Amino acid sequence: MWNPFSLFKKSRLLSASDKQLLVQAIQSAEKTTSGEIRVYLESHLNKKEALERAQHIFIKNKMHETKQRNGVLLYVALEDKKLAIYGDQGIHEKVGDDYWNQQVEHMISHFKSENYVTGLTEVILAIGDALTDHFPYHRGNDINELSDEIMVGK
Repeated sequence: MWNPFSLFKKSRLLSASDKQLLVQAIQSAEKTTSGEIRVYLESHLNKKEALERAQHIFIKNKMHETKQRNGVLLYVALEDKKLAIYGDQGIHEKVGDDYWNQQVEHMISHFKSENYVTGLTEVILAIGDALTDHFPYHRGNDINELSDEIMVGK
């Protein structure tokens, strides 16, 4: 059976230059929206489902406290080969489950070709477009509510 993460090396994904590319993608995606995007990477889920874990991390990091409830978390458990996208109430009401599932499938399609950073980057930018459609940037009153840095768990 094919495993999309079989060659997904933590050290490869977490190189300084790769993390910088992901941060740049987040910053680019957020330039035209009040929405917030974060990426969280860790090795194991500890017997949880990816979406449940993503929701836990989302709340623990207070991503639900954005003014318009438009934060999005991309979650990847490297060793357990699981991933999920969790969008807060504001954006989820606009795009729905099918949109998130399409973005997860898009990441997996890139992971199959060992294009991990590309897959994450393209999904970050696509989510930025969706956020822009529903939560456009308003000059003068928009602030970056959440850090753009890549979060790394155990």
